[in-house]
Amino acid sequence: MNQTCAAGNRGREPDLVVGLDAGGTRTRAVLADLRDGRPRGEGTSGPGNALTVPGPDLADHLTETLAAAVPEPLRGRVAAVAGGFAGAGHRGQGADEPGRVRARTALSTALARLGITAAHTGVHSDIETAFAAAPGHPADGLVLVAGTGAVAARVAARVPAATSGGDGWLLGDDGSGFWIGRAAVRAALRAADGRGGPTALVRAVGLALGLPPELLPPEEYGGPDTVHWSATRRTAYRARLLPAVMDRPPVRLADHAPLVVDAAEEKDTVAAEILREAARRLAGTVSALAPRPGEPLVVTGGLLAPHGPLLASLTEGLAPLELTVVPVSDGSPGAVALARLAALAHGPRP
Repeated sequence: MNQTCAAGNRGREPDLVVGLDAGGTRTRAVLADLRDGRPRGEGTSGPGNALTVPGPDLADHLTETLAAAVPEPLRGRVAAVAGGFAGAGHRGQGADEPGRVRARTALSTALARLGITAAHTGVHSDIETAFAAAPGHPADGLVLVAGTGAVAARVAARVPAATSGGDGWLLGDDGSGFWIGRAAVRAALRAADGRGGPTALVRAVGLALGLPPELLPPEEYGGPDTVHWSATRRTAYRARLLPAVMDRPPVRLADHAPLVVDAAEEKDTVAAEILREAARRLAGTVSALAPRPGEPLVVTGGLLAPHGPLLASLTEGLAPLELTVVPVSDGSPGAVALARLAALAHGPRP
């Protein structure tokens, strides 16, 4: 920090807060004014899931995004930091919940590296920050987060009182980006060995995983007219596709979800059915919480944010429940709101 800036900040009361949205694909930080929540800066970096991202990597990602969001001359003016982490349990599960412990350790490391000594640091689940991101920052209602993973919760007094889903890529996350991406690869393998019908996903998945063009079917494959794809190529395709998938971390299957969205927009019937089934499963995740007519349902994540590919079909599927669906872009505004609430409730730094 240069001496002029340091002198300008010396003696000032902390008047800024930071909100973090740490998801399975991306971590975002927003610097905001404590008084009115007006954004002052932001930064992004790699994934921030507290359970799947190794601790040192998580600390690095948090350091990177915080450094971009909070210029060095302003770091002494941060009154509170709040982070919503995928993979972290909510406050009601106790301070020793493994995801919360890992998130807090990584966040503390990142803040120390940057010299940010906020008086109040809060670690929350991504459910809590997503719900708080709704207009007016409500305290009670329902929330559904569907990005790389998928989880729904009933929130009471800003703390999840019951959850549905969120069991991770191995055991659950039905309808999530991971689920959709895995369905894309499964559809490609089934088309190759004859268990499934032709689909443009065969070619899209093969290209995404770097398979040689000579193994792929023609571009017209999967369209309304039957196009031949030889048995020899099919066998070779499967033999190359499986190792390409296995060489990557399982969660990277989520990378293929956009391929399904693109194929569905081109009227690919297999891709369209995958998205319909994903929406049905997400609706079932919400229904398990016994919603009441008129309740707000805050939805977010790459699949359900404003203009998300599953928002319309989910809203249609939930219509009989008469919920008020409120899409939000991500959890960072909610994290900012929780940071402001903490700072204002506890007063200035001692």
